[in-house]
Amino acid sequence: MSSNHPGGATSGGGSNTSAPRPARNVLFLMTDQHRVDTLGAYGNAHASTPVLDELARTGTRFDRWYTPTAICTPARASLLTGQAPFRHRVLANHERNVGYLEDLAPGTFTFVEALRGAGYNTGLVGKWHAGTERAAADFGFDGPDLPGWHNPVDNADYLAYLAENDLPPYEISDRIRGTLPNGGPGNLLAARLHQPVEATFEHYLATRTIELLERYADEFRSGARPFFLELNFFGPHLPYIVPDEYFDMVDPADVELPASIAETFEGKPPVQANYSAHWTFDTMPIEVTRKLIAVYWGYVALIDQQIGRVMDALERLGLVDETAVFFTCDHGEFTGSHRLHDKGPAMYEDIYRTPGLLRVPGGPEGQVRTEFVSLLDCTATILDLAGIDPTPAVDSRSLLPMAEGQDVHWDEDIVCEFHGHHFPYPQRMLREDRYKLVVNPDSTNELYDLLEDPDEMTNVYGRPEMDDVRRRMMGRLYRVLRERGDNFYHWMTTMYDVGEVDYDPTQSGLDETTYQADPGERVAL
Repeated sequence: MSSNHPGGATSGGGSNTSAPRPARNVLFLMTDQHRVDTLGAYGNAHASTPVLDELARTGTRFDRWYTPTAICTPARASLLTGQAPFRHRVLANHERNVGYLEDLAPGTFTFVEALRGAGYNTGLVGKWHAGTERAAADFGFDGPDLPGWHNPVDNADYLAYLAENDLPPYEISDRIRGTLPNGGPGNLLAARLHQPVEATFEHYLATRTIELLERYADEFRSGARPFFLELNFFGPHLPYIVPDEYFDMVDPADVELPASIAETFEGKPPVQANYSAHWTFDTMPIEVTRKLIAVYWGYVALIDQQIGRVMDALERLGLVDETAVFFTCDHGEFTGSHRLHDKGPAMYEDIYRTPGLLRVPGGPEGQVRTEFVSLLDCTATILDLAGIDPTPAVDSRSLLPMAEGQDVHWDEDIVCEFHGHHFPYPQRMLREDRYKLVVNPDSTNELYDLLEDPDEMTNVYGRPEMDDVRRRMMGRLYRVLRERGDNFYHWMTTMYDVGEVDYDPTQSGLDETTYQADPGERVAL
Protein backbone atom coordinates (compact mmCIF):
# COMPACT_ATOMS: atom_id res chain seq x y z
CA MET A 1 0.00 0.00 0.00
CA SER A 2 1.08 3.58 -0.41
CA SER A 3 3.01 4.77 2.62
CA ASN A 4 1.64 7.93 4.13
CA HIS A 5 1.52 10.07 7.24
CA PRO A 6 -1.18 10.40 9.94
CA GLY A 7 -2.31 13.74 11.15
CA GLY A 8 -5.24 16.06 11.01
CA ALA A 9 -5.95 18.88 8.64
CA THR A 10 -5.04 22.49 9.18
CA SER A 11 -7.37 25.08 7.78
CA GLY A 12 -6.51 28.09 5.67
CA GLY A 13 -9.01 30.56 4.28
CA GLY A 14 -12.72 29.96 4.64
CA SER A 15 -14.35 26.60 5.22
CA ASN A 16 -17.54 24.87 4.21
CA THR A 17 -18.87 22.69 6.97
CA SER A 18 -21.81 21.20 5.05
CA ALA A 19 -21.69 17.47 4.51
CA PRO A 20 -19.86 16.46 1.33
CA ARG A 21 -22.08 14.96 -1.34
CA PRO A 22 -21.14 12.43 -3.98
CA ALA A 23 -19.24 13.81 -6.95
CA ARG A 24 -19.99 11.61 -9.91
CA ASN A 25 -17.90 13.53 -12.43
CA VAL A 26 -14.13 13.93 -12.33
CA LEU A 27 -11.95 16.54 -14.05
CA PHE A 28 -8.31 15.49 -13.77
CA LEU A 29 -5.74 18.21 -14.60
CA MET A 30 -2.16 17.05 -14.98
CA THR A 31 1.11 18.67 -15.97
CA ASP A 32 4.51 17.17 -16.68
CA GLN A 33 7.75 17.78 -14.79
CA HIS A 34 6.25 20.47 -12.55
CA ARG A 35 7.99 21.88 -9.47
CA VAL A 36 5.82 22.41 -6.42
CA ASP A 37 7.41 25.82 -5.73
CA THR A 38 6.11 27.37 -8.96
CA LEU A 39 2.61 27.88 -7.53
CA GLY A 40 1.48 30.79 -5.43
CA ALA A 41 -0.49 28.35 -3.28
CA TYR A 42 2.81 26.72 -2.33
CA GLY A 43 4.51 29.98 -1.43
CA ASN A 44 5.96 31.46 -4.64
CA ALA A 45 5.46 35.22 -4.31
CA HIS A 46 6.35 35.77 -7.98
CA ALA A 47 4.04 33.08 -9.34
CA SER A 48 1.24 33.91 -11.75
CA THR A 49 -1.04 30.96 -11.00
CA PRO A 50 -4.39 32.48 -9.96
CA VAL A 51 -6.47 29.57 -11.28
CA LEU A 52 -4.59 26.84 -9.43
CA ASP A 53 -4.33 29.05 -6.36
CA GLU A 54 -8.13 29.39 -6.42
CA LEU A 55 -8.48 25.62 -6.67
CA ALA A 56 -6.31 25.33 -3.56
CA ARG A 57 -8.36 28.02 -1.80
CA THR A 58 -11.64 26.24 -2.51
CA GLY A 59 -10.39 22.70 -1.95
CA THR A 60 -7.55 20.76 -0.35
CA ARG A 61 -3.84 21.37 -0.79
CA PHE A 62 -1.61 18.41 0.00
CA ASP A 63 1.78 19.57 1.25
CA ARG A 64 3.46 16.15 1.17
CA TRP A 65 2.38 14.77 -2.17
CA TYR A 66 5.00 12.53 -3.82
CA THR A 67 5.43 10.74 -7.11
CA PRO A 68 6.06 6.99 -6.87
CA THR A 69 8.95 7.46 -9.32
CA ALA A 70 10.37 10.56 -10.97
CA ILE A 71 10.04 9.46 -14.57
CA CYS A 72 7.10 10.00 -16.94
CA THR A 73 5.97 6.63 -18.27
CA PRO A 74 6.31 4.59 -15.04
CA ALA A 75 4.54 7.31 -13.02
CA ARG A 76 1.69 7.51 -15.53
CA ALA A 77 1.37 3.73 -15.63
CA SER A 78 1.11 3.79 -11.83
CA LEU A 79 -1.70 6.36 -12.01
CA LEU A 80 -3.50 4.23 -14.57
CA THR A 81 -3.26 1.01 -12.55
CA GLY A 82 -2.86 1.98 -8.90
CA GLN A 83 0.25 -0.21 -8.88
CA ALA A 84 3.77 0.75 -7.83
CA PRO A 85 6.27 0.64 -10.72
CA PHE A 86 8.06 -2.52 -9.54
CA ARG A 87 4.69 -4.28 -9.77
CA HIS A 88 3.44 -3.15 -13.19
CA ARG A 89 7.04 -3.33 -14.52
CA VAL A 90 6.79 -0.48 -17.02
CA LEU A 91 9.95 1.08 -15.64
CA ALA A 92 11.36 3.51 -18.21
CA ASN A 93 10.35 5.90 -20.95
CA HIS A 94 10.29 4.45 -24.45
CA GLU A 95 12.87 7.03 -25.55
CA ARG A 96 15.45 5.74 -23.05
CA ASN A 97 14.32 2.16 -22.55
CA VAL A 98 17.12 -0.38 -22.10
CA GLY A 99 14.98 -3.52 -22.07
CA TYR A 100 12.20 -2.97 -19.55
CA LEU A 101 8.54 -3.56 -20.44
CA GLU A 102 7.15 -0.77 -22.60
CA ASP A 103 3.47 -1.57 -22.10
CA LEU A 104 1.27 -2.93 -19.35
CA ALA A 105 0.75 -6.66 -19.45
CA PRO A 106 -2.57 -7.70 -21.05
CA GLY A 107 -5.31 -7.93 -18.47
CA THR A 108 -3.73 -5.45 -16.06
CA PHE A 109 -6.39 -3.55 -14.11
CA THR A 110 -6.83 0.12 -15.07
CA PHE A 111 -9.19 2.65 -13.57
CA VAL A 112 -10.37 3.83 -16.99
CA GLU A 113 -11.64 0.39 -17.96
CA ALA A 114 -13.38 0.13 -14.59
CA LEU A 115 -15.05 3.51 -15.17
CA ARG A 116 -16.15 2.50 -18.67
CA GLY A 117 -17.62 -0.67 -17.22
CA ALA A 118 -19.60 1.45 -14.76
CA GLY A 119 -21.11 3.53 -17.55
CA TYR A 120 -18.75 6.51 -17.57
CA ASN A 121 -17.67 8.63 -20.47
CA THR A 122 -13.87 8.70 -20.28
CA GLY A 123 -11.73 11.22 -22.11
CA LEU A 124 -8.05 12.10 -22.21
CA VAL A 125 -6.70 15.12 -24.06
CA GLY A 126 -2.95 15.61 -24.19
CA LYS A 127 0.03 13.58 -23.11
CA TRP A 128 -0.45 9.82 -22.87
CA HIS A 129 3.11 8.41 -22.56
CA ALA A 130 1.95 5.48 -20.44
CA GLY A 131 2.99 2.91 -23.02
CA THR A 132 4.26 2.45 -26.56
CA GLU A 133 2.23 -0.07 -28.53
CA ARG A 134 -1.14 0.75 -26.98
CA ALA A 135 -2.51 4.29 -27.06
CA ALA A 136 -5.04 5.91 -24.73
CA ALA A 137 -7.88 4.86 -27.02
CA ASP A 138 -6.96 1.22 -26.56
CA PHE A 139 -7.85 1.56 -22.87
CA GLY A 140 -11.15 3.33 -23.55
CA PHE A 141 -10.22 7.02 -23.60
CA ASP A 142 -11.82 9.42 -26.06
CA GLY A 143 -9.67 12.24 -27.43
CA PRO A 144 -7.04 12.91 -30.10
CA ASP A 145 -4.06 10.57 -30.35
CA LEU A 146 -1.04 12.63 -29.23
CA PRO A 147 2.00 10.36 -28.82
CA GLY A 148 5.44 11.35 -27.60
CA TRP A 149 7.09 13.02 -24.64
CA HIS A 150 6.67 16.70 -25.60
CA ASN A 151 4.32 18.85 -27.66
CA PRO A 152 3.95 16.96 -30.97
CA VAL A 153 3.82 20.12 -33.08
CA ASP A 154 3.64 18.10 -36.30
CA ASN A 155 0.52 16.21 -35.18
CA ALA A 156 -2.22 16.17 -37.82
CA ASP A 157 -5.00 17.28 -35.46
CA TYR A 158 -2.92 20.20 -34.17
CA LEU A 159 -2.02 21.27 -37.72
CA ALA A 160 -5.70 21.10 -38.65
CA TYR A 161 -6.51 23.28 -35.62
CA LEU A 162 -4.00 25.90 -36.79
CA ALA A 163 -5.38 25.83 -40.34
CA GLU A 164 -9.01 26.06 -39.18
CA ASN A 165 -8.22 29.14 -37.11
CA ASP A 166 -5.78 30.75 -39.58
CA LEU A 167 -2.95 30.57 -37.05
CA PRO A 168 0.80 30.55 -37.83
CA PRO A 169 2.93 27.41 -37.53
CA TYR A 170 5.49 26.54 -34.88
CA GLU A 171 8.71 28.57 -35.07
CA ILE A 172 11.35 29.28 -32.41
CA SER A 173 14.45 31.38 -31.76
CA ASP A 174 16.66 32.42 -28.81
CA ARG A 175 17.56 28.82 -28.03
CA ILE A 176 19.21 28.21 -24.65
CA ARG A 177 21.58 25.26 -24.32
CA GLY A 178 24.97 24.48 -22.87
CA THR A 179 27.95 22.50 -24.17
CA LEU A 180 28.33 18.75 -23.70
CA PRO A 181 31.53 17.18 -22.33
CA ASN A 182 32.41 16.04 -25.86
CA GLY A 183 32.15 19.62 -27.10
CA GLY A 184 28.84 19.19 -28.88
CA PRO A 185 25.70 21.27 -28.33
CA GLY A 186 23.82 20.43 -25.16
CA ASN A 187 20.16 19.58 -24.82
CA LEU A 188 17.72 22.33 -25.76
CA LEU A 189 16.51 23.85 -22.47
CA ALA A 190 14.36 26.79 -23.59
CA ALA A 191 13.43 28.89 -26.61
CA ARG A 192 11.23 31.78 -27.67
CA LEU A 193 8.09 30.71 -29.55
CA HIS A 194 6.94 32.85 -32.47
CA GLN A 195 3.24 32.11 -32.21
CA PRO A 196 0.38 33.91 -30.49
CA VAL A 197 -1.05 32.25 -27.39
CA GLU A 198 -4.04 31.00 -29.40
CA ALA A 199 -1.66 28.96 -31.58
CA THR A 200 0.25 27.33 -28.72
CA PHE A 201 -0.12 23.64 -28.12
CA GLU A 202 -1.35 24.47 -24.62
CA HIS A 203 -4.23 26.57 -25.99
CA TYR A 204 -5.03 23.81 -28.48
CA LEU A 205 -5.19 21.20 -25.69
CA ALA A 206 -7.52 23.35 -23.59
CA THR A 207 -9.76 23.94 -26.61
CA ARG A 208 -10.08 20.24 -27.36
CA THR A 209 -10.79 19.57 -23.68
CA ILE A 210 -13.58 22.14 -23.61
CA GLU A 211 -15.11 20.60 -26.71
CA LEU A 212 -15.14 17.17 -25.08
CA LEU A 213 -16.44 18.63 -21.81
CA GLU A 214 -19.38 20.19 -23.64
CA ARG A 215 -20.24 16.84 -25.21
CA TYR A 216 -19.95 15.04 -21.91
CA ALA A 217 -22.04 17.70 -20.14
CA ASP A 218 -24.97 17.06 -22.49
CA GLU A 219 -24.88 13.33 -21.77
CA PHE A 220 -24.56 13.92 -18.03
CA ARG A 221 -27.53 16.30 -17.99
CA SER A 222 -29.65 13.84 -19.94
CA GLY A 223 -28.92 11.22 -17.30
CA ALA A 224 -27.07 9.03 -19.75
CA ARG A 225 -23.52 9.07 -18.37
CA PRO A 226 -21.28 10.75 -15.79
CA PHE A 227 -17.78 11.54 -17.00
CA PHE A 228 -14.09 11.34 -16.25
CA LEU A 229 -12.08 13.86 -18.27
CA GLU A 230 -8.29 14.14 -18.07
CA LEU A 231 -6.33 17.09 -19.48
CA ASN A 232 -2.62 16.30 -19.66
CA PHE A 233 -0.30 19.14 -20.63
CA PHE A 234 3.10 18.19 -22.03
CA GLY A 235 4.67 21.10 -20.14
CA PRO A 236 6.22 22.66 -18.21
CA HIS A 237 8.64 19.84 -19.13
CA LEU A 238 11.81 21.19 -20.68
CA PRO A 239 12.52 22.61 -23.19
CA TYR A 240 10.50 25.62 -22.04
CA ILE A 241 9.15 26.95 -25.35
CA VAL A 242 6.69 29.81 -24.87
CA PRO A 243 5.57 33.04 -26.60
CA ASP A 244 7.10 36.45 -25.87
CA GLU A 245 4.71 37.44 -23.08
CA TYR A 246 5.61 34.31 -21.10
CA PHE A 247 9.25 34.07 -22.15
CA ASP A 248 9.74 37.60 -20.74
CA MET A 249 7.01 37.59 -18.06
CA VAL A 250 9.33 37.14 -15.08
CA ASP A 251 12.35 39.37 -14.54
CA PRO A 252 15.34 37.08 -13.93
CA ALA A 253 16.45 39.55 -11.25
CA ASP A 254 13.40 38.47 -9.23
CA VAL A 255 14.49 34.84 -9.29
CA GLU A 256 16.02 33.63 -6.05
CA LEU A 257 18.39 30.83 -6.92
CA PRO A 258 17.98 27.59 -4.98
CA ALA A 259 20.51 27.09 -2.21
CA SER A 260 21.51 23.77 -3.76
CA ILE A 261 23.00 25.65 -6.70
CA ALA A 262 26.14 25.45 -4.51
CA GLU A 263 26.13 21.64 -4.77
CA THR A 264 29.65 20.13 -4.77
CA PHE A 265 28.58 16.45 -4.97
CA GLU A 266 31.01 15.71 -2.15
CA GLY A 267 29.96 12.51 -0.41
CA LYS A 268 27.25 11.93 -3.01
CA PRO A 269 26.91 9.13 -5.59
CA PRO A 270 29.24 9.94 -8.53
CA VAL A 271 26.38 9.53 -10.99
CA GLN A 272 25.04 12.91 -9.87
CA ALA A 273 28.13 14.80 -11.01
CA ASN A 274 28.07 12.87 -14.29
CA TYR A 275 24.42 13.78 -14.75
CA SER A 276 25.22 17.43 -14.11
CA ALA A 277 27.83 17.30 -16.89
CA HIS A 278 25.28 15.69 -19.22
CA TRP A 279 22.90 18.58 -18.59
CA THR A 280 25.72 21.13 -19.11
CA PHE A 281 24.94 23.23 -16.03
CA ASP A 282 28.52 24.39 -15.49
CA THR A 283 28.92 25.51 -19.11
CA MET A 284 26.32 28.26 -18.72
CA PRO A 285 26.67 31.54 -16.81
CA ILE A 286 24.56 31.83 -13.67
CA GLU A 287 22.54 34.58 -15.38
CA VAL A 288 21.38 31.97 -17.89
CA THR A 289 20.18 29.76 -15.04
CA ARG A 290 18.16 32.67 -13.66
CA LYS A 291 16.61 33.19 -17.09
CA LEU A 292 15.79 29.50 -17.42
CA ILE A 293 13.97 29.52 -14.09
CA ALA A 294 12.14 32.71 -15.09
CA VAL A 295 10.99 31.16 -18.38
CA TYR A 296 9.93 28.01 -16.52
CA TRP A 297 7.72 30.12 -14.25
CA GLY A 298 6.33 31.79 -17.37
CA TYR A 299 5.52 28.39 -18.82
CA VAL A 300 3.60 27.51 -15.66
CA ALA A 301 1.68 30.79 -15.99
CA LEU A 302 0.71 29.92 -19.58
CA ILE A 303 -0.61 26.54 -18.45
CA ASP A 304 -2.49 28.13 -15.54
CA GLN A 305 -4.21 30.47 -18.00
CA GLN A 306 -5.31 27.54 -20.15
CA ILE A 307 -6.57 25.62 -17.14
CA GLY A 308 -8.59 28.73 -16.38
CA ARG A 309 -10.38 28.41 -19.71
CA VAL A 310 -11.38 24.84 -18.82
CA MET A 311 -12.50 25.84 -15.32
CA ASP A 312 -14.59 28.66 -16.82
CA ALA A 313 -16.26 26.12 -19.12
CA LEU A 314 -16.99 23.87 -16.15
CA GLU A 315 -18.77 26.77 -14.47
CA ARG A 316 -20.57 27.88 -17.65
CA LEU A 317 -21.92 24.35 -18.07
CA GLY A 318 -23.19 24.27 -14.48
CA LEU A 319 -20.98 21.33 -13.49
CA VAL A 320 -18.95 22.79 -10.61
CA ASP A 321 -21.18 21.37 -7.88
CA GLU A 322 -21.17 17.92 -9.43
CA THR A 323 -17.53 17.51 -10.41
CA ALA A 324 -14.44 16.67 -8.39
CA VAL A 325 -11.31 18.41 -9.65
CA PHE A 326 -7.73 17.14 -9.29
CA PHE A 327 -4.52 18.93 -10.13
CA THR A 328 -1.13 17.27 -10.01
CA CYS A 329 1.79 16.18 -12.20
CA ASP A 330 3.84 13.06 -12.90
CA HIS A 331 7.03 14.33 -11.19
CA GLY A 332 9.11 17.44 -10.57
CA GLU A 333 12.02 19.19 -12.31
CA PHE A 334 15.47 20.32 -11.18
CA THR A 335 15.73 23.67 -13.07
CA GLY A 336 19.27 24.11 -11.77
CA SER A 337 18.78 22.73 -8.26
CA HIS A 338 21.81 20.60 -7.34
CA ARG A 339 23.34 21.85 -10.62
CA LEU A 340 20.97 19.55 -12.51
CA HIS A 341 18.22 19.82 -15.07
CA ASP A 342 15.40 17.44 -16.03
CA LYS A 343 15.02 14.51 -13.60
CA GLY A 344 17.14 11.43 -13.04
CA PRO A 345 19.10 9.24 -10.61
CA ALA A 346 18.94 11.59 -7.61
CA MET A 347 15.97 11.29 -5.25
CA TYR A 348 15.83 14.91 -4.13
CA GLU A 349 12.66 16.69 -3.07
CA ASP A 350 12.87 18.83 -6.23
CA ILE A 351 11.66 15.94 -8.37
CA TYR A 352 9.83 13.70 -5.87
CA ARG A 353 7.66 16.16 -3.95
CA THR A 354 5.06 17.62 -6.29
CA PRO A 355 1.90 19.75 -6.18
CA GLY A 356 -1.34 18.00 -5.36
CA LEU A 357 -4.75 19.68 -5.17
CA LEU A 358 -8.20 18.13 -4.86
CA ARG A 359 -11.61 19.76 -4.61
CA VAL A 360 -14.71 17.69 -4.02
CA PRO A 361 -18.20 19.23 -3.97
CA GLY A 362 -19.25 19.94 -0.43
CA GLY A 363 -15.76 19.43 0.97
CA PRO A 364 -14.05 22.00 3.22
CA GLU A 365 -12.37 24.97 1.59
CA GLY A 366 -8.80 26.05 2.11
CA GLN A 367 -7.78 22.81 3.77
CA VAL A 368 -4.10 21.89 4.04
CA ARG A 369 -3.14 18.27 4.66
CA THR A 370 0.28 17.15 5.85
CA GLU A 371 0.00 13.39 5.37
CA PHE A 372 2.47 11.68 3.04
CA VAL A 373 0.36 10.90 -0.02
CA SER A 374 1.19 9.78 -3.53
CA LEU A 375 0.15 10.17 -7.14
CA LEU A 376 -0.64 6.47 -6.74
CA ASP A 377 -3.45 7.39 -4.37
CA CYS A 378 -5.34 9.19 -7.13
CA THR A 379 -6.34 5.84 -8.62
CA ALA A 380 -8.28 4.64 -5.58
CA THR A 381 -9.70 8.14 -5.11
CA ILE A 382 -11.10 8.22 -8.64
CA LEU A 383 -12.68 4.82 -8.13
CA ASP A 384 -14.04 5.86 -4.73
CA LEU A 385 -15.64 8.96 -6.25
CA ALA A 386 -17.33 6.75 -8.82
CA GLY A 387 -18.55 4.26 -6.23
CA ILE A 388 -16.31 1.50 -7.61
CA ASP A 389 -14.40 -0.94 -5.41
CA PRO A 390 -10.79 0.40 -5.29
CA THR A 391 -9.30 -2.93 -4.13
CA PRO A 392 -7.73 -3.79 -7.51
CA ALA A 393 -5.63 -0.62 -7.24
CA VAL A 394 -3.44 -2.56 -4.85
CA ASP A 395 -0.86 0.14 -4.00
CA SER A 396 -3.36 2.98 -3.80
CA ARG A 397 -5.52 4.41 -1.03
CA SER A 398 -8.40 6.84 -1.43
CA LEU A 399 -7.81 10.48 -0.53
CA LEU A 400 -11.53 11.19 -0.43
CA PRO A 401 -11.81 11.06 3.38
CA MET A 402 -9.05 13.67 3.63
CA ALA A 403 -10.67 15.88 1.01
CA GLU A 404 -13.87 15.64 3.05
CA GLY A 405 -12.01 16.89 6.12
CA GLN A 406 -11.94 13.64 8.06
CA ASP A 407 -9.22 12.56 10.46
CA VAL A 408 -7.57 9.42 9.11
CA HIS A 409 -4.90 6.98 10.20
CA TRP A 410 -2.05 7.14 7.71
CA ASP A 411 1.51 5.83 7.57
CA GLU A 412 4.18 8.22 8.86
CA ASP A 413 6.49 7.77 5.89
CA ILE A 414 6.48 7.10 2.16
CA VAL A 415 8.51 4.83 -0.11
CA CYS A 416 9.51 5.81 -3.65
CA GLU A 417 11.49 3.96 -6.30
CA PHE A 418 13.57 4.54 -9.42
CA HIS A 419 14.82 2.15 -12.08
CA GLY A 420 16.71 4.37 -14.50
CA HIS A 421 16.26 6.89 -17.29
CA HIS A 422 19.29 7.29 -19.53
CA PHE A 423 20.64 4.04 -18.08
CA PRO A 424 19.52 1.44 -15.50
CA TYR A 425 20.00 2.74 -11.96
CA PRO A 426 17.88 1.15 -9.22
CA GLN A 427 17.10 3.21 -6.12
CA ARG A 428 14.68 3.06 -3.21
CA MET A 429 13.81 5.93 -0.90
CA LEU A 430 12.18 6.16 2.51
CA ARG A 431 11.00 9.66 3.44
CA GLU A 432 9.73 10.40 6.93
CA ASP A 433 9.05 13.60 8.81
CA ARG A 434 12.67 14.58 9.47
CA TYR A 435 14.92 12.18 7.58
CA LYS A 436 15.26 10.76 4.10
CA LEU A 437 17.13 7.54 3.31
CA VAL A 438 18.17 6.68 -0.27
CA VAL A 439 19.62 3.24 -0.96
CA ASN A 440 21.86 3.03 -4.05
CA PRO A 441 23.00 -0.60 -4.46
CA ASP A 442 26.07 0.09 -6.60
CA SER A 443 27.10 3.36 -5.04
CA THR A 444 27.00 5.63 -2.00
CA ASN A 445 23.85 5.52 0.11
CA GLU A 446 22.35 8.82 1.20
CA LEU A 447 20.77 10.12 4.40
CA TYR A 448 19.52 13.67 4.78
CA ASP A 449 18.34 15.54 7.84
CA LEU A 450 15.61 17.68 6.29
CA LEU A 451 15.13 19.69 9.48
CA GLU A 452 18.73 20.89 9.58
CA ASP A 453 19.38 20.57 5.85
CA PRO A 454 16.16 21.11 3.86
CA ASP A 455 18.12 21.56 0.62
CA GLU A 456 19.74 18.11 0.97
CA MET A 457 23.27 19.37 0.60
CA THR A 458 24.99 17.18 3.19
CA ASN A 459 24.90 13.41 3.09
CA VAL A 460 25.11 12.27 6.73
CA TYR A 461 24.76 8.55 6.00
CA GLY A 462 28.26 7.68 7.20
CA ARG A 463 28.29 9.77 10.36
CA PRO A 464 28.55 7.69 13.57
CA GLU A 465 25.97 9.80 15.36
CA MET A 466 23.43 8.76 12.69
CA ASP A 467 23.85 5.02 13.36
CA ASP A 468 20.52 4.62 15.16
CA VAL A 469 18.58 6.61 12.55
CA ARG A 470 20.25 4.77 9.70
CA ARG A 471 19.60 1.33 11.21
CA ARG A 472 15.99 2.15 12.08
CA MET A 473 15.19 3.52 8.62
CA MET A 474 17.01 0.72 6.81
CA GLY A 475 14.96 -1.79 8.78
CA ARG A 476 11.71 0.02 8.07
CA LEU A 477 12.45 0.27 4.33
CA TYR A 478 13.36 -3.42 4.25
CA ARG A 479 10.11 -4.43 5.91
CA VAL A 480 7.95 -2.30 3.63
CA LEU A 481 9.62 -3.60 0.48
CA ARG A 482 9.31 -7.17 1.68
CA GLU A 483 5.64 -6.70 2.55
CA ARG A 484 4.98 -5.25 -0.90
CA GLY A 485 6.88 -7.98 -2.71
CA ASP A 486 9.48 -5.61 -4.13
CA ASN A 487 12.49 -7.89 -4.55
CA PHE A 488 14.90 -5.03 -3.97
CA TYR A 489 14.75 -6.23 -0.36
CA HIS A 490 16.62 -9.44 -1.27
CA TRP A 491 19.78 -7.47 -1.91
CA MET A 492 19.34 -5.55 1.34
CA THR A 493 19.12 -8.83 3.29
CA THR A 494 22.75 -9.66 2.68
CA MET A 495 24.19 -6.16 2.78
CA TYR A 496 22.69 -4.48 5.83
CA ASP A 497 21.67 -5.04 9.41
CA VAL A 498 17.93 -5.04 8.77
CA GLY A 499 16.86 -7.10 11.75
CA GLU A 500 16.38 -10.84 12.17
CA VAL A 501 16.07 -12.64 8.85
CA ASP A 502 13.22 -15.12 9.31
CA TYR A 503 13.29 -16.79 5.90
CA ASP A 504 15.71 -18.70 3.69
CA PRO A 505 17.42 -15.96 1.64
CA THR A 506 18.49 -18.50 -0.99
CA GLN A 507 14.76 -19.12 -1.63
CA SER A 508 15.68 -22.72 -2.30
CA GLY A 509 14.75 -24.55 0.88
CA LEU A 510 18.37 -25.66 1.18
CA ASP A 511 19.07 -23.66 4.33
CA GLU A 512 17.37 -21.76 7.13
CA THR A 513 19.34 -18.87 8.53
CA THR A 514 17.15 -18.84 11.62
CA TYR A 515 17.99 -22.47 12.46
CA GLN A 516 19.80 -22.71 15.79
CA ALA A 517 22.20 -25.64 15.84
CA ASP A 518 22.29 -27.93 18.89
CA PRO A 519 25.37 -27.04 20.96
CA GLY A 520 26.47 -30.64 20.78
CA GLU A 521 26.03 -30.91 17.03
CA ARG A 522 29.25 -31.40 15.11
CA VAL A 523 29.77 -29.09 12.17
CA ALA A 524 31.69 -30.54 9.25
CA LEU A 525 34.38 -28.21 8.00
